[in-house]
Amino acid sequence: MVSPFVIHLADERLAVVMAKVEAYDWSQLPDTGGWKAGVGITDLRRLVAYWRDRYDWRAVERRLNELPHFTTDIEGERIHFVHVKGSGTKPPVLLLHGWPGSFLEFEHLLQPLAADGHDVIVPSLPGFAFSNPITGVIGPRRAATLMHELMLRLFGEARYIIQGGDWGHGIAAWTAHDYPEALFGIHMNMVNLHAEDAAPTTPPERDFVARRDALADWETGYSHQQETRPQTLGVAMADSPVGVAGWILEKIGKWSDLPTATDGGPDIWSKFSEEELLTNIMLYVAPSAVVTATWIYHGKRLEGSDRFPAGTRISVPTGVAAFPDPVFVPPPRSFAEQTYKIVQWTDMPKGGHFAAWEQPELLLDDLRTFIAMVTQHGM
Repeated sequence: MVSPFVIHLADERLAVVMAKVEAYDWSQLPDTGGWKAGVGITDLRRLVAYWRDRYDWRAVERRLNELPHFTTDIEGERIHFVHVKGSGTKPPVLLLHGWPGSFLEFEHLLQPLAADGHDVIVPSLPGFAFSNPITGVIGPRRAATLMHELMLRLFGEARYIIQGGDWGHGIAAWTAHDYPEALFGIHMNMVNLHAEDAAPTTPPERDFVARRDALADWETGYSHQQETRPQTLGVAMADSPVGVAGWILEKIGKWSDLPTATDGGPDIWSKFSEEELLTNIMLYVAPSAVVTATWIYHGKRLEGSDRFPAGTRISVPTGVAAFPDPVFVPPPRSFAEQTYKIVQWTDMPKGGHFAAWEQPELLLDDLRTFIAMVTQHGM
């Protein structure tokens, strides 16, 4: 059963969140200087001041409710999703976000794709936002099954297309592995999931692996924590909206394609407004999803779904929009082709980890080209 859904956070919950925001004691937070050892405190204080003095969740809530929201239960898990209907002349498109993003990343793609004739489905991943609460830890491979079951419920046996970055790319890839017959193709703006036996064999591939590993040493401490000890982190996150804001703002600042500010940190305000950052953060804080959203990392460890088995070759046509992500750098095409059937590869001139949020026009154009390619013989 699929039910319409209206976002409405209880007054009591909003009051608790805002009381904690206002009570945060900045005198207890030493500053190492800019973004050298984590989130820039000056930028965080600017964001929290806006949150305290100007942010209006109720106005945001009214705007968000202009979208067509639904929920359904799949295998005992509540799944929230946006469903913008097209004419049905083109196949359904499933758009999948990651952490610390949300369904809002795809806001600018909804109407254009629907106007093309697609039904557009944008879920909140299990444990994220309003796909919450969940019954336990869910990794990306199980999430792929839940997303596939959602598409079956909505469209029967009709084949569909997935676009995803971050966790969305992993879920897309696992769907292609486990349900290849269901897909026209997968389009990804991150390629971080490979067969276990994929190995660098050329100088560019070896350079990529060396750069990837060096970046991982500095930039993925959060991932190891969320993968191995999410419960302990959750104790702090559940009680501190400002802590959540700092945890998330750091990733948006470090992972986006941003100019450098005068203090050497990312100029986050050149791309993002306080309101859009806070709305994304509120989707973690207000429905109390910040803890369960980290469980997908733990689920990956439990599933062993961080890589495909040796010998895996994904047969589903795959498109890659290779944005210059400053942390999760795209591999050379030749390296990705050891695992995927790459039919389209685009080296993007700008844009980082949050491609649909940062450069929606570039992503949309590339996705449209990919859809035309993979469906021209299948429709």
